[in-house]
Amino acid sequence: MKKDFLRILDLSDRELLSLLAAGQAWKRRGARRGAPRPLLGKTLAMIFQKASTRTRVSFEVGMARLGGHALFLSPADTQIGRGEPVRDTARVLSRYVDGIMIRTFEQETVEEMASHAAVPVINGLTDSHHPCQVLADLMTAKERGFDLRRMKVAFIGDGNNVANSWVEAANLLGFSLRLACPKGFEPDAGVMREAEGLGRGDVRIVRDPAEAARDAHILYTDVWTSMGQEKERRRRLAAFRGYRIDASLLSAAAKGAIVMHCLPAHRGEEITDEVMEGPRSAVFDEAENRMHVQMALLSKLIPH
Repeated sequence: MKKDFLRILDLSDRELLSLLAAGQAWKRRGARRGAPRPLLGKTLAMIFQKASTRTRVSFEVGMARLGGHALFLSPADTQIGRGEPVRDTARVLSRYVDGIMIRTFEQETVEEMASHAAVPVINGLTDSHHPCQVLADLMTAKERGFDLRRMKVAFIGDGNNVANSWVEAANLLGFSLRLACPKGFEPDAGVMREAEGLGRGDVRIVRDPAEAARDAHILYTDVWTSMGQEKERRRRLAAFRGYRIDASLLSAAAKGAIVMHCLPAHRGEEITDEVMEGPRSAVFDEAENRMHVQMALLSKLIPH
């Protein structure tokens, strides 16, 4: 039976930790000659309805390192862009490829793709969830020596798709998560309720970034204005004033705390250049780890 990865809660806690360990193993192997190529002859269709740097390159290079091939499909390259039903595209692609990764707007699109595809479907990003990013974030935290079941994470800023995936991860593994968000910009209430039903995590929404950052092991942020929200930029800049990760906020965190950002960053808005380029930044490590943990995910989901 095929398995899809549409959100963090599609995994058990043991499956998640196993994926992180496998991602670390792929990272240690690197691209050296003789490394395993479990997906030799396999093909991944990559559907992009939202632009990307890290998602495209990490999946494409990762698939190549696994011995397979990735196809980049933009809206201009597929009939989805001309109104073909998602279910029809899912069924056609299933006749050609061994897996589908889709980066799109609505979570319902990914769910419809998965329900009609005969091959595994991976959520590369939607407006509701960004599970592959949080896998990479957790892998980065693990390799920095943090206990994933006991660490304290502070998410500063917009309660967006990345925040939703962090909420699910916290409740799955049981760590502490403080989300400092202005009123009206909290994570999805439905995601919060469903994740809290697991009864494992300590997840709270606060208004004061300093309260969230106090003794945290990880300070995390994302852009205040995501793709598709450009018309809201002026309102968002006003709402998020004071929610920037800077040296002062970092000083409130635990000794040895690190800073994460899923990129791209608007330096000077949600994070200062000083922090982004400073010794506590793990930003580019987590960007690299997208590829390694996604290699583990592809190898797990695509039969070989």
